[in-house]
Amino acid sequence: MNVRCRHLFFIAVLICLTLAGFFLSLKTGPVKTPSGEIFSLIFHGRSDFSDIILNLRLTRALLAYLTGASLALSGAILQGYFRNPMADPFVLGASSGASLGAVLSLELGLSASLPGLSAQGLMALASSLLLVSLVYMISRRRRFETQESLLLTGIAAGALASALTSFLLFRRADAYEQAVFWLLGSFALADWSQVKLLLLALLPAAAVALFLAREMNLLSLGDETARSLGCPVNSVRKIFLFLATMLAAFSVSVAGIIGFVGLIVPHAVRLISGADHRRLFLSSALAGGFFLLISDLIARTALSPSELPVGVVTAAFGAPFFIYLLNRSRRS
Repeated sequence: MNVRCRHLFFIAVLICLTLAGFFLSLKTGPVKTPSGEIFSLIFHGRSDFSDIILNLRLTRALLAYLTGASLALSGAILQGYFRNPMADPFVLGASSGASLGAVLSLELGLSASLPGLSAQGLMALASSLLLVSLVYMISRRRRFETQESLLLTGIAAGALASALTSFLLFRRADAYEQAVFWLLGSFALADWSQVKLLLLALLPAAAVALFLAREMNLLSLGDETARSLGCPVNSVRKIFLFLATMLAAFSVSVAGIIGFVGLIVPHAVRLISGADHRRLFLSSALAGGFFLLISDLIARTALSPSELPVGVVTAAFGAPFFIYLLNRSRRS
């Protein structure tokens, strides 16, 4: 089977698995929901459990799926941007900046919010975007800007933001319990406004990324080669960096910090769909959505009636798989 056929088959399988994942998510919860009630709601628009299914379980499942798709697409973009398979959505400090903003909102007792964003989420979004912007501006001050300087500046800024976050949590031990689920990721407070917000961020970002996928293929050959083939390297790099940052920042602002999705999903997809970003971007988004949908289902059922932070589940799956990928690449 050639790469194109394998890619199409993979997309079809992903869609089927995702539909099954949504069905399980709608069916599973503290209140037992017969399968017939879900079908009745789908085909007839009515069910005795419609409020639970639509306003609790469906919103949560959709938010998990959209967050996973956003993180995976962001990771695929940044791995191509840096030509580094170790890059992930948080490599430039987006997660550390968001953590600092969320904990700072607890420290200051902020209550202002916007549709889809709590005070914590709003501060997380703003501080995440601010930190990445500072990282970009600092790296540009070098005489010779390189992707390596941007990467190293992001790592340093992220470490500083993490240190400040730890300091604030140390000063306010009473805020730790309130912050921990957000710092490890959770969809427990999902609502329709968050779903709409993330959808408005993901759809245009995905459309632009797919439109510029050919340029990303050229960037993977090196900047000089890309320029010789007619690619406006500087402009394209800025657009891709903006898209990846926005996807990561909006994901963190609604769901907290969820690791490994943007790191391992593009890796795994690349093994099936190949390195062509015209296929990789779409496949990564679909696979990331499915992965986080299932991870959230496990998070809320594994220790029922208690609930795990979804970041714990993604790390439990992601870390061993990432080690496997590293060993596989070394053997090849």
